[in-house]
Amino acid sequence: MSKRPIIQVLKIVLPILLGVFLIWYSLSKISISGLLEYFKNANYLYIFLGVIFGLLSHLSRAYRWLFMLEPMGYKVKMGNSIMAVFAAYLINYTIPRAGEVARATVLTNYEGVPFQKGFGTIVAERVADFIVMLLIIGVTLILQFEFIFNFFAEKFNPIKLIIAFSGLIILAFLFILYIKKSSSKIALKIKTFVQGLIEGALSVFKMKKKWAFIFHTFFIWAMYISMFYITTFAIKDLGSVSIGAVLIGFILATFSIAATNGGIGSYPEAIVIAFTLFGLPEDPSRAFGWIMWTSQTLLIFVLGGLSLLYLPFFNRNK
Repeated sequence: MSKRPIIQVLKIVLPILLGVFLIWYSLSKISISGLLEYFKNANYLYIFLGVIFGLLSHLSRAYRWLFMLEPMGYKVKMGNSIMAVFAAYLINYTIPRAGEVARATVLTNYEGVPFQKGFGTIVAERVADFIVMLLIIGVTLILQFEFIFNFFAEKFNPIKLIIAFSGLIILAFLFILYIKKSSSKIALKIKTFVQGLIEGALSVFKMKKKWAFIFHTFFIWAMYISMFYITTFAIKDLGSVSIGAVLIGFILATFSIAATNGGIGSYPEAIVIAFTLFGLPEDPSRAFGWIMWTSQTLLIFVLGGLSLLYLPFFNRNK
């Protein structure tokens, strides 16, 4: 058996196993009855508002997609774009990144958009999202620089920390020089990835509706942060959650979605790590993580499932 099929199987199996383990770990730290009590006593007005913000972000993503397809000569129905996005989110809960393939396939089947072109726009979208995510991380580092510095200073000797930081800068500089001059497969892949990021970012400014695209890109991420922040008010025991805790919690939770299918198991624990750094109690933080993940997952399951069912009827003439 060749290595490639084994790697493909591991890419599917390992996130599932990690998710199962993290569910077990999370539920071992808080009793199911205790977790259900938090669900029972939560303020569902704030949860509902969080779901609305999440819904707005998904609809904005579907609308933004049209800006990338239009210059190629494809006028896609908004309904197909919306259902393709929700179907993609749902499918990502089964096989990591399979949703992007399914999303492009929907347009191929119902709108006649060649798969390569549809998939290419999705990759370009991801580049734009990645850049905004880097901006959010940068803003968080600036706003929370004192907190982050003091945290590491308490854990490590300040002099050693400065030496380590300086060492990382030197290593990063040497690594960049090596990548520029090297012709190895890994170096070429990294160069291709970076070039793709730059080209993807610059291609936005060549778009006919570039400012609308940029607006919706920032709007999507503003809605993501808003849904996270507003949902914190649903748990009384959390008290007042600072903007620093919200930003760091949001960043860790976002990365956790890539660790397991849809963030199952990893999402609540990422929030616990972030919130406890700011002195927030562990049980309410874990309960918030599960409430946040459950509410958004239900939204995806309901609308994603309905999208998969309704797509053939919506396009019955094709």
